[in-house]
Amino acid sequence: MHPNRAFHWTDEGEMLAFVGQVSFATICAEGPAVVHAPLLVAAPDRLLFHVSRANPALERLEGARAIASVLGPDCYISPDWYESADQVPTWNYVAVEAQGPLRRLDQAELAASLDGLTRAHEERLAPKRVWARDKMAPGRFEAMLNAIAGFELKIEALRGTRKLGQHKNVEDRRRVADALAALGRADAAELMRP
Repeated sequence: MHPNRAFHWTDEGEMLAFVGQVSFATICAEGPAVVHAPLLVAAPDRLLFHVSRANPALERLEGARAIASVLGPDCYISPDWYESADQVPTWNYVAVEAQGPLRRLDQAELAASLDGLTRAHEERLAPKRVWARDKMAPGRFEAMLNAIAGFELKIEALRGTRKLGQHKNVEDRRRVADALAALGRADAAELMRP
Protein backbone atom coordinates (compact mmCIF):
# COMPACT_ATOMS: atom_id res chain seq x y z
CA MET A 1 0.00 0.00 0.00
CA HIS A 2 1.16 3.52 -0.67
CA PRO A 3 3.08 4.96 2.30
CA ASN A 4 1.69 8.51 1.96
CA ARG A 5 -1.05 8.87 4.59
CA ALA A 6 -2.97 11.24 2.29
CA PHE A 7 -3.84 8.18 0.20
CA HIS A 8 -4.69 5.77 3.04
CA TRP A 9 -8.19 4.36 2.90
CA THR A 10 -9.43 3.38 6.34
CA ASP A 11 -13.19 2.85 6.03
CA GLU A 12 -13.42 -0.96 6.20
CA GLY A 13 -17.05 -1.00 5.06
CA GLU A 14 -16.16 0.97 1.92
CA MET A 15 -13.14 -1.25 1.30
CA LEU A 16 -15.20 -4.45 1.58
CA ALA A 17 -17.85 -2.96 -0.73
CA PHE A 18 -15.07 -2.25 -3.25
CA VAL A 19 -13.75 -5.81 -2.91
CA GLY A 20 -17.27 -7.13 -3.45
CA GLN A 21 -17.76 -4.92 -6.50
CA VAL A 22 -14.49 -5.94 -8.17
CA SER A 23 -14.77 -9.57 -7.01
CA PHE A 24 -11.43 -10.65 -8.47
CA ALA A 25 -8.09 -10.82 -6.69
CA THR A 26 -4.48 -11.79 -6.98
CA ILE A 27 -3.85 -14.05 -4.00
CA CYS A 28 -0.27 -14.37 -2.81
CA ALA A 29 0.57 -17.06 -0.27
CA GLU A 30 3.66 -18.36 1.43
CA GLY A 31 5.72 -20.63 -0.68
CA PRO A 32 5.57 -18.47 -2.82
CA ALA A 33 2.25 -19.12 -4.49
CA VAL A 34 0.22 -16.74 -6.65
CA VAL A 35 -3.26 -17.41 -8.01
CA HIS A 36 -5.86 -15.20 -9.65
CA ALA A 37 -9.36 -15.97 -8.48
CA PRO A 38 -12.92 -14.68 -8.27
CA LEU A 39 -13.88 -13.97 -4.70
CA LEU A 40 -16.88 -13.34 -2.52
CA VAL A 41 -17.10 -11.15 0.57
CA ALA A 42 -18.80 -13.67 2.86
CA ALA A 43 -18.68 -11.59 6.06
CA PRO A 44 -16.84 -8.49 7.30
CA ASP A 45 -13.92 -10.76 8.19
CA ARG A 46 -14.12 -13.48 5.52
CA LEU A 47 -13.36 -13.78 1.80
CA LEU A 48 -14.11 -16.93 -0.19
CA PHE A 49 -12.45 -17.96 -3.46
CA HIS A 50 -11.83 -21.01 -5.58
CA VAL A 51 -9.09 -22.27 -7.88
CA SER A 52 -8.64 -25.15 -10.28
CA ARG A 53 -7.42 -28.36 -8.66
CA ALA A 54 -4.94 -28.53 -11.54
CA ASN A 55 -3.32 -25.26 -10.41
CA PRO A 56 0.25 -26.07 -9.27
CA ALA A 57 -0.07 -23.50 -6.45
CA LEU A 58 -2.96 -25.41 -4.84
CA GLU A 59 -0.75 -27.49 -2.54
CA ARG A 60 0.79 -24.32 -1.08
CA LEU A 61 -2.53 -22.66 -0.22
CA GLU A 62 -4.07 -24.88 2.45
CA GLY A 63 -3.15 -23.53 5.89
CA ALA A 64 -0.93 -20.80 4.46
CA ARG A 65 -1.02 -17.11 5.26
CA ALA A 66 -1.99 -15.03 2.25
CA ILE A 67 -2.76 -11.58 0.92
CA ALA A 68 -5.64 -11.02 -1.49
CA SER A 69 -4.88 -7.94 -3.58
CA VAL A 70 -7.88 -6.34 -5.31
CA LEU A 71 -7.22 -3.59 -7.85
CA GLY A 72 -9.66 -1.03 -9.15
CA PRO A 73 -9.12 1.56 -11.85
CA ASP A 74 -5.51 2.61 -12.39
CA CYS A 75 -3.99 5.06 -14.85
CA TYR A 76 -0.88 6.94 -15.86
CA ILE A 77 -1.04 10.68 -15.12
CA SER A 78 0.91 13.01 -17.42
CA PRO A 79 2.40 16.15 -15.83
CA ASP A 80 1.16 18.05 -18.92
CA TRP A 81 -2.40 17.67 -17.63
CA TYR A 82 -1.77 19.80 -14.53
CA GLU A 83 -2.14 23.55 -14.48
CA SER A 84 0.55 23.73 -11.78
CA ALA A 85 4.16 23.83 -12.95
CA ASP A 86 6.98 21.45 -12.08
CA GLN A 87 4.89 18.29 -11.77
CA VAL A 88 6.13 14.76 -12.48
CA PRO A 89 4.45 11.71 -14.06
CA THR A 90 2.66 9.43 -11.62
CA TRP A 91 0.22 6.55 -11.47
CA ASN A 92 -3.15 6.83 -9.74
CA TYR A 93 -4.99 3.74 -8.52
CA VAL A 94 -7.39 2.19 -6.05
CA ALA A 95 -6.39 -1.01 -4.23
CA VAL A 96 -7.32 -3.07 -1.19
CA GLU A 97 -5.30 -5.83 0.46
CA ALA A 98 -6.82 -8.39 2.82
CA GLN A 99 -4.37 -10.48 4.81
CA GLY A 100 -4.85 -13.60 6.90
CA PRO A 101 -4.76 -17.37 7.10
CA LEU A 102 -6.35 -19.64 4.50
CA ARG A 103 -8.64 -22.57 5.26
CA ARG A 104 -9.81 -25.13 2.70
CA LEU A 105 -13.59 -25.28 2.26
CA ASP A 106 -15.46 -28.56 2.34
CA GLN A 107 -17.68 -29.45 -0.63
CA ALA A 108 -20.86 -28.01 0.94
CA GLU A 109 -19.09 -24.73 1.76
CA LEU A 110 -17.62 -24.61 -1.75
CA ALA A 111 -21.06 -25.10 -3.33
CA ALA A 112 -22.54 -22.37 -1.11
CA SER A 113 -19.64 -20.07 -2.03
CA LEU A 114 -20.26 -20.61 -5.76
CA ASP A 115 -23.98 -20.01 -5.30
CA GLY A 116 -23.26 -16.73 -3.47
CA LEU A 117 -20.75 -15.56 -6.07
CA THR A 118 -23.10 -16.42 -8.93
CA ARG A 119 -26.09 -14.76 -7.27
CA ALA A 120 -24.12 -11.55 -6.61
CA HIS A 121 -23.04 -11.24 -10.23
CA GLU A 122 -26.24 -12.44 -11.86
CA GLU A 123 -28.20 -9.78 -9.96
CA ARG A 124 -25.98 -7.14 -11.57
CA LEU A 125 -27.18 -8.28 -14.99
CA ALA A 126 -30.83 -7.37 -14.41
CA PRO A 127 -33.24 -7.31 -16.13
CA LYS A 128 -31.80 -10.63 -17.37
CA ARG A 129 -33.31 -13.58 -15.55
CA VAL A 130 -30.95 -14.83 -12.86
CA TRP A 131 -29.06 -18.02 -13.74
CA ALA A 132 -28.89 -20.68 -11.02
CA ARG A 133 -27.35 -24.14 -10.97
CA ASP A 134 -30.76 -25.80 -11.03
CA LYS A 135 -30.68 -25.04 -14.78
CA MET A 136 -27.88 -27.62 -15.16
CA ALA A 137 -28.41 -31.31 -15.89
CA PRO A 138 -28.72 -33.41 -12.72
CA GLY A 139 -25.29 -34.24 -11.29
CA ARG A 140 -23.36 -31.89 -13.60
CA PHE A 141 -22.75 -29.19 -10.96
CA GLU A 142 -21.53 -31.76 -8.43
CA ALA A 143 -19.18 -33.25 -11.02
CA MET A 144 -17.73 -29.81 -11.75
CA LEU A 145 -17.09 -29.23 -8.04
CA ASN A 146 -14.48 -31.98 -8.20
CA ALA A 147 -12.41 -29.84 -10.57
CA ILE A 148 -11.99 -26.91 -8.15
CA ALA A 149 -10.96 -26.27 -4.55
CA GLY A 150 -12.40 -23.52 -2.37
CA PHE A 151 -10.74 -21.46 0.32
CA GLU A 152 -11.63 -19.00 3.02
CA LEU A 153 -9.31 -16.12 3.87
CA LYS A 154 -9.95 -14.94 7.44
CA ILE A 155 -9.24 -11.19 7.32
CA GLU A 156 -6.85 -10.19 10.08
CA ALA A 157 -5.69 -7.00 8.35
CA LEU A 158 -7.40 -4.86 5.73
CA ARG A 159 -5.49 -2.06 4.02
CA GLY A 160 -6.58 0.29 1.29
CA THR A 161 -5.12 2.96 -0.97
CA ARG A 162 -7.01 5.52 -2.98
CA LYS A 163 -4.20 7.43 -4.71
CA LEU A 164 -6.31 9.87 -6.69
CA GLY A 165 -4.43 13.15 -6.50
CA GLN A 166 -6.01 14.23 -3.21
CA HIS A 167 -2.87 16.25 -2.47
CA LYS A 168 -3.34 18.31 -5.65
CA ASN A 169 -5.41 21.48 -5.91
CA VAL A 170 -8.97 21.40 -7.25
CA GLU A 171 -8.09 22.79 -10.68
CA ASP A 172 -5.31 20.24 -11.21
CA ARG A 173 -7.64 17.40 -10.24
CA ARG A 174 -10.35 18.70 -12.59
CA ARG A 175 -7.91 18.96 -15.50
CA VAL A 176 -6.60 15.44 -14.92
CA ALA A 177 -10.15 14.06 -14.71
CA ASP A 178 -11.05 15.84 -17.97
CA ALA A 179 -7.95 14.44 -19.71
CA LEU A 180 -8.75 10.91 -18.53
CA ALA A 181 -12.38 11.24 -19.65
CA ALA A 182 -11.20 12.38 -23.10
CA LEU A 183 -9.11 9.20 -23.31
CA GLY A 184 -12.15 7.05 -22.54
CA ARG A 185 -11.14 6.40 -18.93
CA ALA A 186 -14.42 7.50 -17.33
CA ASP A 187 -13.89 4.99 -14.50
CA ALA A 188 -10.71 6.72 -13.34
CA ALA A 189 -11.91 10.22 -14.26
CA GLU A 190 -14.93 10.04 -11.97
CA LEU A 191 -12.77 8.96 -9.04
CA MET A 192 -10.44 11.92 -9.65
CA ARG A 193 -13.09 14.62 -9.80
CA PRO A 194 -12.93 16.99 -6.82
